[in-house]
Amino acid sequence: MQDLVFYFIAGCACVFAVLAVTQRSIFHCALWLAMTLLSVAGVYFYLEAPFLGAIQILVYVGGIITLFVFAIKLTAHIEDKSIRQLNTQWLPAALISLLLFYILIQAFASHPWKNIIPNAPVTSLQVIGRSLMTGYALPFEFMSVILLGALVGAIVIGKVKK
Repeated sequence: MQDLVFYFIAGCACVFAVLAVTQRSIFHCALWLAMTLLSVAGVYFYLEAPFLGAIQILVYVGGIITLFVFAIKLTAHIEDKSIRQLNTQWLPAALISLLLFYILIQAFASHPWKNIIPNAPVTSLQVIGRSLMTGYALPFEFMSVILLGALVGAIVIGKVKK
């Protein structure tokens, strides 16, 4: 039963990822990307990595997708019917993607996954929180200022001039 739940969540992530790259509306692509990222967070939660799942939701779904949606909505005429949305090189892209997928499957199949890290220490959320608020506080705040600058820049660039 547990494997079935994992495969369902992973299958949803794959379906949402395909929908994210095949939709014609860029806004719908962003929404399907948000669903893909939520599914990946579900996989993290299922694999008992709650910190990674929470960071996935906060940073990617909460921050990056919000930035994408603002940029899409602030850009004038982004969904104009005169804009061509078809890729003329879909066949080479599909062949290269299949080749890379085959190489990736072969690399995963040939790796001995059993004893990758035999006695790895378990890191708790308290240790991660202390390190973020002590030794890594300055880089953490610096990244938040950079993301805020990117958001303000996106609004200024996307603003319609009269």
